[in-house]
Amino acid sequence: MVLVLALGDLHIPYRAADLPAKFKSMLVPGKIQHILSPGNLCIKEVHDYLKSLCSDVQITRGEYDEDTRYPETKQLNIGAFKLGICHGHQVVPWGDLDSLAMLQRQLDVDILITGHTHQFKAYKHEGGVIINPGSATGAYSSITYDVNPSFVLMDIDGLRVVVYVYELVDGEVKVDKIDFKKPQ
Repeated sequence: MVLVLALGDLHIPYRAADLPAKFKSMLVPGKIQHILSPGNLCIKEVHDYLKSLCSDVQITRGEYDEDTRYPETKQLNIGAFKLGICHGHQVVPWGDLDSLAMLQRQLDVDILITGHTHQFKAYKHEGGVIINPGSATGAYSSITYDVNPSFVLMDIDGLRVVVYVYELVDGEVKVDKIDFKKPQ
């Protein structure tokens, strides 16, 4: 079992002061093996905070990130899965499933983590999974001001991944899950 945290679009300090306290209390060092972020962390202090939770932090560049060294896309292997990360502002139309599926094929990955819309979405599509963890701070986007803070925790075990979605709704943390088994 490998735990992978996916979160992005924090926009700290420009659109949000910090992660919600209920999320921060859940995210403790030593529990998570990998952190994947499609970007828009914005400042170095947020990257440092993520590094305090887990030594393996993989980030792609959002259009508001100060660190220009983050790549546009990234691919990595975790267990039996090939994962890809991309912020998503490069995908037109933004958040479009067919356009994201094309990027997933180009990167040749089983699971694509993307962001930009600030809205949680997860699709089982064409034998793979496309996930947008939403905005972990609930920062507004150019698409909508109505954003519930959310992040994703993936439990990867063999050919199976269980995607847990944590969303802050009316001050309460709601959890939903999606189960995916990789075709052999």
